[in-house]
Amino acid sequence: MKYRQLGDSDLQVSTISLGSWLTYSGGIEKEKSFACIHKALDTGINFFDTANVYGRGAAEELLGEALSGIKRDSYILGTKVYGRMSDTDQGLSRAQIMKQIDDSLKRLKTDYVDLYQCHRYDTEVPLEETMEALTELVEKGKVRYLGFSEWPADKIQAAGEMEDVAPFVSSQPQYSLLWPYPEVQIFDLAAEYGATQIVWSPLAQGVLTGKYKPKQAVPADARASSASMGGQVPQAWLEAPVLEAVERLKLLADEASLTLPQFALAWVLRKANVTSAITGASRPEQVEENAAASEARVTPELFSRAEEIVRPFRQQ
Repeated sequence: MKYRQLGDSDLQVSTISLGSWLTYSGGIEKEKSFACIHKALDTGINFFDTANVYGRGAAEELLGEALSGIKRDSYILGTKVYGRMSDTDQGLSRAQIMKQIDDSLKRLKTDYVDLYQCHRYDTEVPLEETMEALTELVEKGKVRYLGFSEWPADKIQAAGEMEDVAPFVSSQPQYSLLWPYPEVQIFDLAAEYGATQIVWSPLAQGVLTGKYKPKQAVPADARASSASMGGQVPQAWLEAPVLEAVERLKLLADEASLTLPQFALAWVLRKANVTSAITGASRPEQVEENAAASEARVTPELFSRAEEIVRPFRQQ
């Protein structure tokens, strides 16, 4: 496993990390979730990403239980705030931030989180109020570092220019061969203010694993066929032309002596300011396969060919 520095922090993060959005918020059984989390630790994965809103606390509770008894400084824990937790609890006001961090810490069974991320930008709350509240959490030791996810460029810049507040060290955008758009503006802008990228959906909701075949039924054990997770897979990515392009990517992965997921993850990690790719897994074997992508070596020529194959099918 390789590690990269997370922005202007002292955190050395595994280039492959484990997320909990769909799988560990009720998508799969607890025993399978625990097995995946412990396999991740065995492979050298040290960053676990979650959010208060995943299963309205369920994912945080599961992670807290799974990591209980493991030396706290041996892993890096990131969670998020903003999502709707009840009819009256949502957003990035000072009151919400203070309430939600305490609730998250209780569920995660820890005194602090290494990375506290604003899950989205809150248009209803002044940016100053949000940044001052987050800074207070850092000063109190409940949070070590701050990050954001899917913020617009002008708000990233505004936060970066603020004085006397704790800075953001990470950005969490969606990023994959099928969704490359953040690299155009967000990557460089975030870097100007000391933040690097921890990307979500690097396998395009599982489409870049090759499990979905053109003109065939969706596999019964696949995310797209799950009642709780299937709605998150864009239908456009399941159409035959896209899946036929993915089949062609598989041939490139074979040339690189990699599986298709490993090839797709290596593409994401080709960018030096991508600190880590957040992967999901429902089986320990998937964790192990994904983790191996950290060491993958692929020629720029193969990546260029891959980009040409998927360019007509990139969705925005």
